[in-house]
Amino acid sequence: MMAGIKDVAREAGVSPTTVSRYLNNHLELPASTKSRIDAAIKRMDYRPNLLAKRLSTGKSEIIGVVAPEIANPFFTNLVAAIEDEAEQHGYSVLLSSTRGMRAREIEQIGRLEDRHVDGLILMTNQPDDGTLAAFIEKHANIVLLDEDVPGFLGPKIFVENTEGAYLATRYLIEAGHKSIAHIGGPPGLMSTVERHKGFVRAMEDAGLRPSHVLLGSYTSAFGASAMSEILARTERPSAVFAGSDFVAVGVIQCICGHGLLVPDDISLVGFDDMPFADLLAPPLTTIRQPVQELGRKAFQALFAVLNDQLIPELERLPVKLVERRSVMKRP
Repeated sequence: MMAGIKDVAREAGVSPTTVSRYLNNHLELPASTKSRIDAAIKRMDYRPNLLAKRLSTGKSEIIGVVAPEIANPFFTNLVAAIEDEAEQHGYSVLLSSTRGMRAREIEQIGRLEDRHVDGLILMTNQPDDGTLAAFIEKHANIVLLDEDVPGFLGPKIFVENTEGAYLATRYLIEAGHKSIAHIGGPPGLMSTVERHKGFVRAMEDAGLRPSHVLLGSYTSAFGASAMSEILARTERPSAVFAGSDFVAVGVIQCICGHGLLVPDDISLVGFDDMPFADLLAPPLTTIRQPVQELGRKAFQALFAVLNDQLIPELERLPVKLVERRSVMKRP
């Protein structure tokens, strides 16, 4: 027969209540008592009856994480950071990939109604026409991560997109570039809008006008097609600020396909600092997002909500420029 909490208590020489409160992090015990309980749990191979616990507390101790695409290293690393933090608080993570489909986002939010999860960390990658906001406002215990849904009034964890784009563009300008193009993500998406804003501000501060601006999606395919369109025009820029590292990959492929080189002919700066950024040829200068901290902050915000704690409605995390070899200094 499986050992129960009473068996563990008897083995450790304490009461069942003490074991229960210890396992739920509701009681601080002397180190010697903790050691006895831990040793008893190990000897008896005790596993808590999670179903009984959920019935008694009304909580699943599971959180949902909704990501647009788990094959994308950025989202994969974000989810891993969330999971690490959740484990420290005794929570499990239920991951769902929406593949960028609005219907799947709404479907996953419905898990809150079914009590499958206690709360949800939501990441979207497309502008909202009001549909998602209208559905979210009917639910509590949701934290937005990485991208905004206008109208949502709950906790949000973002990075300083505008400042990052400004740093990237200013770096190119200080390297002597005056004709700079920008290839960004989906029009209307918060990060796209903010990164474009930072790009324009840096150009205006230097008394320059943008060479070309093309917005579409955060994919290498769009990066390649947008760069091809730019190269077909009369004026060829000397540098490009890509709205994401995936876009930058497509830009590099296109430039090389036209018999040109990065950075000899066209310099390039990305945004994200994906794990592959320093493996590209050449290694990509980019803006680093604090992925680990983003994941931790997102879970901490949700945990605070679940425990009725007051937290800021919006938190922005800083970014930094990572210099590699994709920018050529010009006279």
